[in-house]
Amino acid sequence: MRVLLFGKNGQVGWELQRALSYFGEVIALDSDSQNYCGDFLNPEGIHQTILDLKPDVIVNAAAYTAVDQAETDQQTAMTVNADTVGVIAKAAHEVSALLVHYSTDYVFDGSGQTPWQETDAVAPLNVYGQTKLQGEELIRQYCPKHLIFRTSWVFASRGKNFAGTMLKLAKERETLSIVADQHGAPTSAELLADCTALAVRHCFYNKYGSDSQHGSDNPDCYGLYHLVAKGETTWFDYAKYVFDVARASGIELAVKDVTPVATSEFPVPAPRPGNSRLNTSHFEKTFHLTLPDWQLGVSRMLAETLGSTS
Repeated sequence: MRVLLFGKNGQVGWELQRALSYFGEVIALDSDSQNYCGDFLNPEGIHQTILDLKPDVIVNAAAYTAVDQAETDQQTAMTVNADTVGVIAKAAHEVSALLVHYSTDYVFDGSGQTPWQETDAVAPLNVYGQTKLQGEELIRQYCPKHLIFRTSWVFASRGKNFAGTMLKLAKERETLSIVADQHGAPTSAELLADCTALAVRHCFYNKYGSDSQHGSDNPDCYGLYHLVAKGETTWFDYAKYVFDVARASGIELAVKDVTPVATSEFPVPAPRPGNSRLNTSHFEKTFHLTLPDWQLGVSRMLAETLGSTS
């Protein structure tokens, strides 16, 4: 089986290179790749890459994720998150590939207290959410053979993350104010990658109990899913958990006072949703697994990174 991966150097893309290797040949690209085009600002090149490689599976982990910058750089955000995604969807259908794509809870308006279901009405609060929603719609329009995973609060030990930022600040300051009215589940890139591999295998698993090497044999699994770790927290409680783990590991922190504050205390160009909870029952039922609690992924990440931050 041949897998084409876009966005190989991102947090999720990096983990996907490992998780997808199970299937055989993985061609992983990014915007600066040389042999094939992985630049989402060159949709014609992306289209030609897919036609040339004729992959069995296309996994798109590339995205424009600068949420605040998108408010003023709308055209670039739209090109990367929507227009080029539509090109990929058309090309995937041309070569009969399964298309896997990642979206976001930002397609919702962030109201209420109940975890969002896949069937709930969408109403993005900002440009980033609007472009990601349009990307979803183009995939549904042009490529029936797809898996769309909405996720939120993604982190990884590689690159910048909330926990690392909080630890740095906690070493430098005695007081911190942290947003306490946004709710979600920190979700590791590792978990997303492993769940993606499981779902892809499920789509290529035929009724005779063997892996299909060419073409998907299980169309009942196609569609839209919410995929995050179990449980929920706030940025405030997330930070406190990180501090507790760090101190238990022998890390000295200067911070003594951690104050919960409202989102309004930190005005930003792009409005943030208060409710980023996502209901994952559809994913768990379809792919026959129970997702782990968010603390497990955060603890694993901290175990890897605390040594470098001490």
